Amino acid sequence: MAVVSRLTLTDFRSYAAASLDPGPGFVLLFGENGAGKTNLLEAVSMLAPGRGLRGAGLSDMARQGGTGAWAAAARLGATEIGTGTVPTASERRQVRINGAAASVNSLSEWLSVLWLTPAMDRLFTGSTGERRRFLDRLVLALDPAHAHHATRYDAAMRARNKLLADQGWDPTWLGSLETAMAEHGTAIAEARARTVAALDERLAAVPDDEFASAAIALEGWADPDLVPLFAANRQRDSAAGRTTEGPHRQDLAVVHRAKGMAAARCSTGEQKALLLGLVLAHAELVAERRGQPPVLLLDEVAAHLDPKRRAALFARLEGRGQVWMTATEAELFEGIGAASRFHVAPGSLSAA
Repeated sequence: MAVVSRLTLTDFRSYAAASLDPGPGFVLLFGENGAGKTNLLEAVSMLAPGRGLRGAGLSDMARQGGTGAWAAAARLGATEIGTGTVPTASERRQVRINGAAASVNSLSEWLSVLWLTPAMDRLFTGSTGERRRFLDRLVLALDPAHAHHATRYDAAMRARNKLLADQGWDPTWLGSLETAMAEHGTAIAEARARTVAALDERLAAVPDDEFASAAIALEGWADPDLVPLFAANRQRDSAAGRTTEGPHRQDLAVVHRAKGMAAARCSTGEQKALLLGLVLAHAELVAERRGQPPVLLLDEVAAHLDPKRRAALFARLEGRGQVWMTATEAELFEGIGAASRFHVAPGSLSAA
């Protein structure tokens, strides 16, 4: 893993063309609302597997009035990575590593990216699927193979659901799909369990000061014997039109450790503090386990903190790797020393 030493965009969101050369520490982006700050963070998030920090469709990232395609590329030390689409296949993502075609999942071998955005404030009260996707990003940062297993599990599950929708399904083909689901599903569940256990242990050791400490655990499906489970559920799953049990039904349970209260029942301020503390503890765990901190993308985080907590956040992030932060005003970054600072205007940016 490495930090982004150059980011280049072509027809991405609001940028026809843009390039910036950030340093290895704080990367501070400030400008008015709608200027394109979050677009830059999204571009960095697309340098990892998945759909980025907005979860948008690939065609939605193309600049209006452009070619219909887009590209985001980065220099990581001596390595060049890039991703994007072509006009003839706007929903088909391409990846290149040092100019050679590569898989999307291979990006996790080069760059680990974590993010926190205002939309994630609803994580604890939102859907199980949102929390599961958040959990899988945490797992991926520690275990790059997780993306491969998730992709293969989902593909096999879709094929099984389609087969079950037909009358007189082929039991041999069905058994083959269920065996594949079991293999990859077991790997998914084990990776999640390892990540949650390690992160919960680290959270327990963090002082409960400016950022409330969370206790986390896995909920939902927990049956490790998947092949007979899938076989036993065929009739039920056929009637439901979906796979009713498996690791795709797991949830991340989060509790305010000091209060013993579910995060969903905590105040909005407590939920923000719990989420921020969780992300910071995970970033430290990744740095310890993989020998290099992840790239952190913090969108409008400083604006929601009082001066004391803002100073505590900056102090905790100091020397923790590359941290991209956005704000509407440069004054919100007061207290940060050495940093790469950029003023973002609609469609353009400049060093500040």
